[in-house]
Amino acid sequence: MVRSLWSAATGMNAQQTNVDTIANNLANVNTVGYKTQAAQFKSLLYQTLQTATTTANGDPKPTSSQVGLGVRNSSINSIFTQGSLLASESDTAFAIEGDGYFAIRGSDGNTYYTRNGDFTWATNNGGGVILTNQDGLPVLSSTGRTITLNSNYVTSKVTITGDGTICYPDARNNPQSLGITIGLYQFNNPGGLERKGDTLWAASAASGAVMNEATNRNLTKSKVVQGYLEGSNVQVANEMVNLIVAQRAYEMNSKAITTTDEMMQTANNLKR
Repeated sequence: MVRSLWSAATGMNAQQTNVDTIANNLANVNTVGYKTQAAQFKSLLYQTLQTATTTANGDPKPTSSQVGLGVRNSSINSIFTQGSLLASESDTAFAIEGDGYFAIRGSDGNTYYTRNGDFTWATNNGGGVILTNQDGLPVLSSTGRTITLNSNYVTSKVTITGDGTICYPDARNNPQSLGITIGLYQFNNPGGLERKGDTLWAASAASGAVMNEATNRNLTKSKVVQGYLEGSNVQVANEMVNLIVAQRAYEMNSKAITTTDEMMQTANNLKR
């Protein structure tokens, strides 16, 4: 009977993590480039009450009697479906159609990856401007360098082609390539990327080595769309349904604890 207390307690803990995950999804429903998460569960060890044997009549009994000892969270998976494209009035708003990621150089010098293309031009200490995200971290080109323009360029006239090439109009107002391309990178297993917050991801052994779309011909190229941002892929209706299911599961586990307590109290009262 005590097993039921612990099994139900593990269920409540697991569903609490599930609710936390759903709440985080709903909180980021308007976060640019956010990818929804889903909690996964696995059963714990089983305790054998009776091994395969024979019945009282001597008939073979092929199955054993086992009782489970609860549940736990096995993983929290990220869902990398394409988010909807949201129009933006910013000239430095870029959305990705495809499997690519922008590369960002973090304050620690490491390279991180994101689907959040809400960028801006920031003044550079050496003169000119540099393309950064909203936190001031530089965006990297296809060669892994920061994207810097000198002070002769008017940033409002800069345009981006579908492959990420940065262009500037000539005397006839025709866009001409500046020889700089915004880097786009892919991974064999995006689910293995490690979240770092601020919609940034870090490569890991599980994600596999980063692959540069500019140098790897085996990849399906992504498309950069200027004037748009990729919205969160959170489906509010689905998350609300999942929240109701998680709440009901939590309540049922709580009821199992209450029922077990009442049964133990009844058993204790038998000797009075």
